[in-house]
Amino acid sequence: MLTKILLSIAVLLAIAFLILVVIRIKNDNEVSKIWQELADLPTEHVFTEDMVASLPSPVQRYFLHAITPGTPLASAVTLEMSGSFRLGEDKPWVPMQAKQRISLLKGFVWQATVGRGLSQFVGADYYIKGTGRMRFSLWGLVPLVNAHTHDIARSSLGRLAGEFVWLPSALLPQQGVIWQAIDERTVQASFVIDDEPVTLRLIVDADGKVLQLSLPRWGDATEDDSWNYIPFGVEFQAEQQFGGFTIPSQMNAGWWFGTEHYLEFFRATIAKAEFE
Repeated sequence: MLTKILLSIAVLLAIAFLILVVIRIKNDNEVSKIWQELADLPTEHVFTEDMVASLPSPVQRYFLHAITPGTPLASAVTLEMSGSFRLGEDKPWVPMQAKQRISLLKGFVWQATVGRGLSQFVGADYYIKGTGRMRFSLWGLVPLVNAHTHDIARSSLGRLAGEFVWLPSALLPQQGVIWQAIDERTVQASFVIDDEPVTLRLIVDADGKVLQLSLPRWGDATEDDSWNYIPFGVEFQAEQQFGGFTIPSQMNAGWWFGTEHYLEFFRATIAKAEFE
């Protein structure tokens, strides 16, 4: 009798495992499809100083530092990164490794492994065609998070806008971006993604290197977990040249940027960037 019970339990566990494996394969295929959708054909156009000649001086400094004249204008970038992540101010920092594609087709997909050992979870964030989703599973099998609400999409759109700093060609005025200089170190970029207006503020040094980026981003990092526009920002500690692009390569980011409530939750170092 005991043998039959144990056998039945083993069969049920095997079936449950197979179901989880099938779900994992389905999710991986979905993310792979989005990854391919965000690929684009290389452009024949190259960056020239004339493209930014009419912009304010500090904006020109930024672009001439970020893109070497003569560099083909990339429509997408694929990144490899490592760093650490935490879910809250009272939560521990855990290691993170990820790869990401950001595209001028107005989307991104971020595939990550966070944590280690028994607490490791695997999944992806993405935004494409007005849809945002966050899906992670323990060990890549046991579902933990599967959120794809309108609020998630709106927050992901803000993330995409901020991460265009890793794809500088997406911020050129030829892409519909309106630039203005607040002062010699502070510049502002305004544009629209999927009918949503976005305003980025960048702090640049005398050479055009980006030191900070901030924007009002839709999020729920509030006392009552309600959704609202929250000051979100990134500080950059280093940069690196990949091909003809010079982009931030070390960063930390958080909600309530520039306030006493600042909550840093993400740190990353870019190890590789491939532009296409």
